[in-house]
Order: sequence, then C-alpha cells, then structure tokens
Amino acid sequence: MEYFLELSSSGLVRGSIYALIALGYTMVYGIIQLINFAHGEIYMIGAFVALIVSGVLTIYGFSGVSILILAGLIAVIYAAAYGYTLEKIAYRPLRNAPRLSPLISAIGMSLFLQNYVLLAQTPDFLRFPALIPDFEFMEPIAHIMGSPELVILVTSAVSRVGLTVLIKYTRIGKAMRATQQDMTMARLVGVNVDNVISMTFIIGSVLAAIGGVLVGSYIGQINFYIGFMAGVKAFTAAVLGGIGNIPGAVLGALVLGLTEAYAAGYISSAYEDVFAFGVLVLILILRPSGLLGKAVKQKV
Repeated sequence: MEYFLELSSSGLVRGSIYALIALGYTMVYGIIQLINFAHGEIYMIGAFVALIVSGVLTIYGFSGVSILILAGLIAVIYAAAYGYTLEKIAYRPLRNAPRLSPLISAIGMSLFLQNYVLLAQTPDFLRFPALIPDFEFMEPIAHIMGSPELVILVTSAVSRVGLTVLIKYTRIGKAMRATQQDMTMARLVGVNVDNVISMTFIIGSVLAAIGGVLVGSYIGQINFYIGFMAGVKAFTAAVLGGIGNIPGAVLGALVLGLTEAYAAGYISSAYEDVFAFGVLVLILILRPSGLLGKAVKQKV
C-alpha cells in the first residue's frame, strides 16, 4: 500500500507539471485553432532564466525561499515576454494564412528556440539548485511525499483555480470566451481580438514558466532539450482530455502522469512512454474528442 501511495504521489506530481504546460496548448487552440509547438521551449526558457537568476542572487547573499520567489518571478516575466513576442512575430502575420503555415511556423520557432539556448548556454545538463525548502511537518510522510512534491501540487492547483476564476469572472476572461466562440462577432461588439490572443499566449507562457522553475528545482538539472519531451507529453495530455477544454487538459494531464508512474513502478520505466501513448490511443479510439471534449464542426 505504501508503494502504491508513493507511485500515486509521483504520478500526481508529473500530472500537475503536465497540466501547467497543457493549459497553454489548450487555451491557444481553443481560441485560434493553433497548436503552438514552441510552447515547450517557453517552459525550458523559464527554467534557464530561473537558474541564471538564482546564481546571481546567491552571489549577492540571497538564500532560501527568497531566491525561489525572486527567480520564479523574473522567469515568469521573461517567459511572458517571450510568449508575447512569439505570437506577434511568428503567428499574427499568418492569422489568415492556410492552417499549415502557422503550424510550420510553430515547429520552426520550436527548433529556433532550442538551438538558440543550445548556442547561448551549453548542450550539457546543468545543475539546478534545490530552491524548495524542506518543511518539518512533511517529515512523517517524507517517504511518500516530500516538500518539493507538495509545493508542486499546491502551486499547480492554485494556478488552475486562478486561471478558472480569471476566465469566468474577469473582463479579459469574458473577452477570451467571446473570441473562442466567434472571433468575427467578438470584433463587431468591440473586443480587441489581437490583444485577447496576445494575453492568451502570455498567460500560457506564465504557467509554463512556473512549471519549468518547479521541475528544475525538483529534478536538480536542466538542459536545452527538456522542453521538447515535456511539450510532447503536455500536448498529449491536452488531446487526451479534449483539446480546447481547460478541465479536460487538467484531467488528461493527471491521467497521463498516473499512467506513467504506475507503468514505471509495476512494469518497467523503459515502457512508461509506451503505456502513456497507448492510453491516449485507446481513449481516442473510444472517444475521438477526448475525455471531456465535445464533437464540434470544424471551423472554416
């Protein structure tokens, strides 16, 4: 039973990280029907910015939680700027182009950002400091869930609740829902669609950067390629739950994370990806629109 709880904790942590990234995929797709394949690289850049900032802060005498907060804040701002710039340069000029054009642009930006960080930093893995402190009240269950896992779970949950409140009860959230339902009609009633789309990219980038900082501190190392596989898994989670559906992205991420953890723990870690994508294929055969997705007519 203890081993099962340990695997469940690991799966929930994975799922929580996937959810932070998957939300960016599903928000962008829900509004402009675009798969932003460069989103994983924003996650990676957030981790690198936090690493650099934490090193500078350490030199100047900062320590503990203050480094985590400041490094995370600067990483989030930096990632938000990247997300905004990415949308404005790579996607906005192709807004009315054939669908294949922005998709190719997204793949190109993903490769560009990977190689940019590769050249600017190093191809090797870099040690990431353990920024999350150990909490004394976690000691009785430290063998099942430690302080880093708890922080990841709580941060992910708070982020998801905050996003839900933002979308349901704020003006920008209402504008996002209007743009998702009918972009042309949203323009006619005074919604600045371009600003709404930019804000969507910024919010998604912020969530991805939070995930990058937490994962870097949790795993203890990063490199320029971490965004690719994390992006693939998060995209898989978004499709699994129903692309364009925010609760579906969260559910798909948790299902994917738990599947990987149980497969690695009870069978072999060499096959965790096989089982993860196998579950995706099975669910899409039974429910082509995903776990919580709705079958809708394709927009033209």
